[in-house]
Amino acid sequence: MEQFLEQLVEVLEREDIDPEDEFRDYEEWDSLAFLSIIAMIDDNYDMVIPGQEFEKLNKVIDIYNYINNHHKN
Repeated sequence: MEQFLEQLVEVLEREDIDPEDEFRDYEEWDSLAFLSIIAMIDDNYDMVIPGQEFEKLNKVIDIYNYINNHHKN
């Protein structure tokens, strides 16, 4: 989780991120931030979250859990 949060901090250029944060409420959240997160997940976890699935995610922890539940080791 800590590594994932560090990656999000870097991608979103935020000071800190809490797993319970609703990421769409971030001031930095826009279409570029969305694409940056999708690219970060692809680069670091070799997976893509389909758009329809991503729409269902609300909190940072939701993204993390989705990756853990769908990532192929």
